[in-house]
Amino acid sequence: MKLNSISPAAGSRKVGKRVGRGHSAGQGKTCGSGHKGQKSRSGGYHKVGFEGGQMPIHRRLPKLGFVSRSASRSEEVRLSEINKLTDDVIDVDALKRAGFVSPRVLKVKIILSGTIDKAVKVKGLYATKGAKAAIEAAGGSVED
Repeated sequence: MKLNSISPAAGSRKVGKRVGRGHSAGQGKTCGSGHKGQKSRSGGYHKVGFEGGQMPIHRRLPKLGFVSRSASRSEEVRLSEINKLTDDVIDVDALKRAGFVSPRVLKVKIILSGTIDKAVKVKGLYATKGAKAAIEAAGGSVED
């Protein structure tokens, strides 16, 4: 085998069109660019979204919505999930270990959903009024 005899597999390399080589070649005269205008000229094109000087649609339409940066770092936990934990002291790390919140979370809020029937000490978590009352009614306590 010699280096000058190596060639690609048949059909793997497509032969490009040779434009501007006469009508018999299939792309004569205007070479598929039509007649006149910016698009027919060499190097004549414009940026994406350009509308001929008219205010582009992406600038005409109002920008809507808002994405809170802190929302991705805070989550809610139900009372029924707190009831499933075996720990006496419940904090963010205990909830992360149990898999009730994601590892990225910084703030957790307990909401009144379900029941709690054991005394737990909640530390470093936010709680709604109803959830706080339910935890204290079960003999537990909530610390900020």
